[in-house]
Amino acid sequence: MPTIRNPQPAVRNLTRRRFVRQCALGGCALAAGAGAAWLPRPASGQDEPGLTTLGGIWLTPEARFYEKLPEGRVRCTLCPNLCEVGDQERGYCGVRENRGGLYHTLVYGNPCARNVDPIEKKPLFHFLPGTWAYSIATAGCNVECLFCQNWEISQVRPEQTRNLNLPPDALVADAARPRRSYFTDGPLRARTIAFTYTEPVVYYEYMFDTARAARAKGIESVMISNGYITREPMEKLCDVLSAVKIDLKAYTERFYKKLVHGKLQPVLDTLKLLAKKKMWFEIVYLVIPTHNDDPKEVREMAKWICGELGPDVPLHYSAFFPTYKLRDLERTPPETIERLWEISRKEGLRYVYVGNLSRPGGHPGESTRCPKCDRYLIRRVRYSIGAVELKDGKCPGCDTPIAGVWAGVAGRS
Repeated sequence: MPTIRNPQPAVRNLTRRRFVRQCALGGCALAAGAGAAWLPRPASGQDEPGLTTLGGIWLTPEARFYEKLPEGRVRCTLCPNLCEVGDQERGYCGVRENRGGLYHTLVYGNPCARNVDPIEKKPLFHFLPGTWAYSIATAGCNVECLFCQNWEISQVRPEQTRNLNLPPDALVADAARPRRSYFTDGPLRARTIAFTYTEPVVYYEYMFDTARAARAKGIESVMISNGYITREPMEKLCDVLSAVKIDLKAYTERFYKKLVHGKLQPVLDTLKLLAKKKMWFEIVYLVIPTHNDDPKEVREMAKWICGELGPDVPLHYSAFFPTYKLRDLERTPPETIERLWEISRKEGLRYVYVGNLSRPGGHPGESTRCPKCDRYLIRRVRYSIGAVELKDGKCPGCDTPIAGVWAGVAGRS
């Protein structure tokens, strides 16, 4: 069950003026289209000193987690797809290739998207709130969600994306340097590297080596993932990551087969492993009308999370917007999100959130409240936060411990 790690009070919070300004900008972004201003941008070196934009595959080291088979074939053991791949062929993800009986990754050091985001965008609400995350992705994914927001880079091969030549050490150095931002009075500094936008499992080697190098430099690493990974590689990742966000697409195998082209059980196994390893993790559930919004199914899921993972695991319900191959569906009604939010809280989950709701001034379900006295501890409007009112990781009103990773929180800077 997730617990408090090295809790410390916030040293500096956003000023009221900056908080209001960010809230206003968040409202403008919603009006223009949900999250449009925060979508990953293509990799571009023009505004990044010391980096050059390149359009190809530059590093192709041998992949990890595969078995050699007769006649030059290989079996990938990284994810539950367990692809058997012939010579000069690729696995389902499109980014791992058999070359003469040796399996190679084609996306090591070749990110196609890079941005600096609020950590709340991931979303991670109980991990260093108010800080920035240097966010990257490569091409590829090991499933095909029909509702994928970033399908332009997740459902293509690396030859089809504009890539940077950015190996782990160079990435860490780039993440560490200060940047200018409209949202800050001074330079922006990322506290975390986030592997996100597509599926980090498919660029496992790049993620692992970068996270290890980042830790040596005092930078945290988080994985934003579908959880579709086998046990051994996930266990090893727990040694270099600081937090994980898992997209739990639904609570039925039927949904996973039809809309994800994957299986539910491996994702549940990953969640149980994270809990066992005491890795900080949060869960996001995208609510898609007519597909995974049944209150009975959601109630069962909430019971499972509470019983198997613990009541302190944050659960985020996010509204669906038509995209990719589900463009004919309507967006999720706010009342549906709110109903599932209430159901999960009644089932014993202490930190349940809502997201992607276009509501002026924000929604109460975006903010963190004490599960005992209901005091507001972190007020949020979309990706903007006000004060972080924690004292040594506890509610200042009733002294209740608040699960999360709060160490060294200094506000977004």
